[in-house]
Amino acid sequence: MVNMAKRAGLPWDTILGAEVARAYKPTPEAYLRSAEALGLQPEQCLMVAAHPGDLKAAARCGLRTAYVPRPLEHGPGRGPDEPDTAQPFDVVAGDFVELAERLEC
Repeated sequence: MVNMAKRAGLPWDTILGAEVARAYKPTPEAYLRSAEALGLQPEQCLMVAAHPGDLKAAARCGLRTAYVPRPLEHGPGRGPDEPDTAQPFDVVAGDFVELAERLEC
């Protein structure tokens, strides 16, 4: 992942995942250890995902959430996972460009 990001010119500081957290989503440790690895409190973090279930689990741990769909994830004509409007996320964006625009300070 790091090599992919470097080759694509993505200005990421770090890539977190199960290897760093030593836990898999949706267990709370997966989210809380990732925040800890960054030296942040959960409420200082924003979990960005295309899977509503991952975002709901992150929210239960105190993280802010952003839903960005992947329209072709399940193949042509199948559509993305739709967020549950009963539990809205902090940000819903159509793509990463829109997300970046909405997060600009």
